[in-house]
Amino acid sequence: MSTSHSMQAAVLENHSAPFRLASIPRPMPQAGQVLVRIAASGVNPLDLKIRAGAAEHARHALPAILGIDLAGVVAAVGRGVSDFRVGDEVYGMTGGVGGLQGSLAEYAAVDASLLALKPAHFSMREAASLPLVFITAWEGLVDRAHVGASHTVLVQGGAGGVGSMAIQIARAFDARVYATDTAARGTLIRQLGAIPIDYAQASVEDYVAEHTAGRGFDVVFDTAGGASLDASFRAVSRFGHVVSSLGWGTHALAPLSFRAATYSGVFTLLPLLTGEGRAHHGDILREATRLAEAGRIRPLLDARPFTLETVDDAYALIEQRQAQGKVVVSITRRADAG
Repeated sequence: MSTSHSMQAAVLENHSAPFRLASIPRPMPQAGQVLVRIAASGVNPLDLKIRAGAAEHARHALPAILGIDLAGVVAAVGRGVSDFRVGDEVYGMTGGVGGLQGSLAEYAAVDASLLALKPAHFSMREAASLPLVFITAWEGLVDRAHVGASHTVLVQGGAGGVGSMAIQIARAFDARVYATDTAARGTLIRQLGAIPIDYAQASVEDYVAEHTAGRGFDVVFDTAGGASLDASFRAVSRFGHVVSSLGWGTHALAPLSFRAATYSGVFTLLPLLTGEGRAHHGDILREATRLAEAGRIRPLLDARPFTLETVDDAYALIEQRQAQGKVVVSITRRADAG
């Protein structure tokens, strides 16, 4: 139990090392910030790269508290904050990179513009699973591709965290959605509202011919990079748009150019790293709350419980590719409450 001036946190002191549970000073909210009593911390594959020191685009000086996503209760507000009050249940993508304290702690003082009120019927665990994946999918489909009801949308990697959100957002905009993944994940993809494509059994040309009569998809959202992005350039329609959240690798742009199609990348961490565009992340999460409360999106959670004492086990589950949905660490008892 923390004293009134301290808190428990999982601290990373060396890359790839186990986390150390420590009692450290509780932060105070500065101007424009709120102090959040954290109930749950979502774990993303990116968090594993940051812990290993393998994310050049997401450096975090050590010792550090990781954890990009959070859900919790406002405990105090700083000067100039008028959108939130003590007791509000909030969620957001608020730290864990660029020197900003992450969510593997009992409290965090965070930029209020990054937060939104969580969906009323979601548990804290459910809310903590959403920010990074929803924001990434929204920026790609809505901000970049301007998805609409007339569009055919292909999601590469539809059963993953970002992919599953992309399917649900595209369906909320009444697009016709298809998604590639393994055959074993076909049922889940159908449940999310998309038509599954087993990429191991069908070539790009085959599924473009089968599902679009050879025309190609209006919007292709790539979540995997590498060969998946190359396939996306071949799957897009003339004058269509390809979006990728993982643009690593060397790619030939000719297939894209020959279709007079366009490409854009999504770098979801940019507002955290630079301070630019943070208010837009709060706006996007308000859209997430609206869609969630309308029953248009649902999170996919791994049911296994983790706490600050077992953060290493949570990371190991993802590293071993054994997670069945988003892994969430419960920080307080409020994590399982609505």
